[in-house]
Amino acid sequence: MSVEILDGATIVSFLEDEEAFNLIVQDRFAHLDTDNDGLLSYTEMLKELQSLRVFETHFGIDVQRDPHELAQVYESLFLQFDHNLNGTIDLEEFKEETKQMLLAMADGMGFLPVQMVLEEDSILKKAVQRESNIAAA
Repeated sequence: MSVEILDGATIVSFLEDEEAFNLIVQDRFAHLDTDNDGLLSYTEMLKELQSLRVFETHFGIDVQRDPHELAQVYESLFLQFDHNLNGTIDLEEFKEETKQMLLAMADGMGFLPVQMVLEEDSILKKAVQRESNIAAA
């Protein structure tokens, strides 16, 4: 993990670079697709959602959540990605929903710099690295 500074423009610029965005999303999708069938099952996606620990912490402190409530939240998030409701997520669904989520984050951040702790292999970290590489060139 590392602490990075980014703003909405970092994310928007990354999304506008379709080649970079597509490569990173394809890489993330392949990492999640543990059975290599070209689809993400609920179980494969659940591991990713749980690793974010968004609902299991409050300002970085572990909290005890109702397991039933957590299951409902994760099922709802899975359905957000599963656009055709066939029980799996293909690459196009994953790409489109990831893009929509990143656009929502960019919109929420605006253009004021925000300091965030980012996982090394996260899509946001790769967006920051891309911006740094462009600035250094």
